[in-house]
Amino acid sequence: MIREPAEVNVDSEGRVTLPMGLLVEAGLDIGARLLAYSDGDGRIVLQREADAIDRLLGLGDL
Repeated sequence: MIREPAEVNVDSEGRVTLPMGLLVEAGLDIGARLLAYSDGDGRIVLQREADAIDRLLGLGDL
């Protein structure tokens, strides 16, 4: 499924606000704990902390 991208800006303190629709699509709730990492030039990945732990332990999908 192709989804419409959301345009966001990095503020002067390095913060980005994500639109609620994007969070809902991703199944994320307010207060969700996420890990963020760089995935190359111009790409940042956000992942649920619990999913990342499961993946490291071999319990999640690869």
